Amino acid sequence: MDPVVFLFVLLKSLIQYPQPVGDGLDEETHLRMEMRAKHLEWERLRLEQEVEQLSQKKVQLLQLLAVAVLLVLVLFLWLIGWRSSRRREENEEENHGANEEEVGNVGANEEEVGNVGANEEEVGNVGANEEEVGNVGANEEEVGNVAANEEDNVGNEVVHEAWAGHRAAVQVDHDFDDRIGQVIMDRIQWPEEDLQIGCERTIDLMDNYTIFFGHVLSNSFYPVLQRAIGVGSAFEGWSPREQDVVYRVLIPMTPPRGHSFHLELDSARHRHVRNFRVRVQLECTCTGQQQGENMLCFLHHPEEELRRNQNPSLLDTLCTGSYLDVQKTARWFRQLVKAIWPALPQSHNWHLILLPSTRSCQFKVTNGRESLRIEMLFGVRRGDSAVFVSSQPREAYAPSTTWPESYAVAEVEFFKHIARRAPPDSLHLKCLQFFARLLLGFSFSTYTMKTIVMHLLSVTPVSLWRRRHLLQRLMDISDFLYLCVRGKRLNHFIVGNQRFPQDIPLPPDVQTRKTYNLFHRLVQQPAAYTQAIHEYQVLQKWFKRTLLGEHQPNEGEEPWL
Repeated sequence: MDPVVFLFVLLKSLIQYPQPVGDGLDEETHLRMEMRAKHLEWERLRLEQEVEQLSQKKVQLLQLLAVAVLLVLVLFLWLIGWRSSRRREENEEENHGANEEEVGNVGANEEEVGNVGANEEEVGNVGANEEEVGNVGANEEEVGNVAANEEDNVGNEVVHEAWAGHRAAVQVDHDFDDRIGQVIMDRIQWPEEDLQIGCERTIDLMDNYTIFFGHVLSNSFYPVLQRAIGVGSAFEGWSPREQDVVYRVLIPMTPPRGHSFHLELDSARHRHVRNFRVRVQLECTCTGQQQGENMLCFLHHPEEELRRNQNPSLLDTLCTGSYLDVQKTARWFRQLVKAIWPALPQSHNWHLILLPSTRSCQFKVTNGRESLRIEMLFGVRRGDSAVFVSSQPREAYAPSTTWPESYAVAEVEFFKHIARRAPPDSLHLKCLQFFARLLLGFSFSTYTMKTIVMHLLSVTPVSLWRRRHLLQRLMDISDFLYLCVRGKRLNHFIVGNQRFPQDIPLPPDVQTRKTYNLFHRLVQQPAAYTQAIHEYQVLQKWFKRTLLGEHQPNEGEEPWL
């Protein structure tokens, strides 16, 4: 390892993690001071970004103003020149008339012509002398200008040398930081995987399924299935593990004809994450456009006639009581996927393998050389927002009529929002992937690291995630995790976040309600807090060893560490 790089990293680690000094302050006060300092640093970065944007707008405004002033000045000078030209023409016309009047007197003064010639000669001599004097003055003025120019040139050379020295120092600093980032990038053996290809194949398969869903379910009273939305780490551009990448999609459902969905908050089961129930209600179809479709009204036609002439309602197929059942819906999805598969173009080259699942439809498609593992979730959108109630559970056990509130679509949209503003060489996803893989074997979840990175992306300008900033950004993530563990608190990124991008629609109650703590378990369980502190200390050692290149993997360990 390069000794200069080693000393630089070692110095930064010592500065970043100083040993505690007995200054009389308790541990809680230290922690509050550290969290406050970090918060102020992030606020400073955010304010600097806003000031930079404001300065750019002012510069643009001044440029437009300068162009306008220049145009007015040019117009004014052209007007003055035009008036001067008109006056000159008028004077020439008057002088031409006066000269014609004097022609008659020329003959009477012939004898004075000689004197006039002599006088003209003298005048010419005087004019020549005056011209020489003018030349002398002009020469003196040129000498002064030369001296002034020499002085200006000397001053400009000094300024240019100072500016060149400053730029050279900045360039050397940037080059050194870039070299540090390159060393770290070379030391970590990033897995070779192409998530983009897998995502495209998954969406193509889901689009084909959606087309056949529409044909098969057109005359039924099952939920209407919309186009699938890619969610999860693969569609965000990173993966916690190279093997068994899961391509997760969410399929929005809307009510069929004669039905409506009503989301009810499950207040009986108070949790940190809100749960909903989807109440299915029958609607009258006696009047309106649906009358021409030979559809019987579930509310006003006799049950015997309905059973004989019409398919059963959604209440009789996928509901438990009046509420949509997740497990019944999952079994229905599995039957649809299996039945439609032979009609899809992918069935000619790929083989379908259904996987066990109770609240989703999981399957694998393989062609002998490649395989894709896909999980189909389903949910109901909250209004026109990017928030759903979905089938994916957030706890070990959940009743079959429980639909947790899901922010997976909003999180995907946030990463797309960052990608549109980030430079092409941004490494924010690499930083997330690095820690997600480093956490394998620890109790910290990958969602924890994703939340921390999203918090940092919202306060750190996207221009500061390039290769030369890689070491500092990795340390920021580690510091953020440390403060959250010590403070036993990690706020959810979307719930209660007033600075969430406005172009991603959220329900009003999601953004205005109080956020919740993802580390609430550390508050409630002292043993969990002790374990988290211990695991962070071990994780920090792995982190430093990985950066310094001192760790050699043992058998069974991840080869990239």
